[in-house]
Amino acid sequence: MRKTVLLSLAVLLSIMAVAQQKPLSPRQQSQAKLGNGKTVSVDYGAPSMRGRKIMGQLVPYGKVWRTGANAATQFNTPIDLVIGGAAVPAGKYTLWTLPTQDGWKLIINKQTGQWGTAYDSTQDLVRVDAKVEQLQTPVEQFGIVFEPATEPAALTFTWDRTKYSVPVAKK
Repeated sequence: MRKTVLLSLAVLLSIMAVAQQKPLSPRQQSQAKLGNGKTVSVDYGAPSMRGRKIMGQLVPYGKVWRTGANAATQFNTPIDLVIGGAAVPAGKYTLWTLPTQDGWKLIINKQTGQWGTAYDSTQDLVRVDAKVEQLQTPVEQFGIVFEPATEPAALTFTWDRTKYSVPVAKK
């Protein structure tokens, strides 16, 4: 009986310790007020470098990347937008990235609700070129922000020593 109680207590304490740990890639959100104050939002998993080589390895060149961690990055717009020169109707989408050593493309995909490795290129709405900059100081945790959070804005992605962005405006 005593062994059972001690074992149960050990299991409970282990579960509590795991529950209190900070997730490695917590969900983050970024929002902007565009076109008559409508909220456009992005929901994504924010991985950290944690001593890993990111660009060209964890984020491979020449292959579509999930643009975050875990579940696919969700993009929600209640209004029609122009992103990187392409028309994006109001709706829900996922964001993907195609990084290369020569340039980056942001992919807006019509499929939603999937895990971040379930990319279907037949569902692509548009692919737009991103402006890429090399940063002097590495950014530890991947981030997506609207700069500024009002129109006109740029949807900006930063991680490691790379920053890439696309302009976003109401159509």
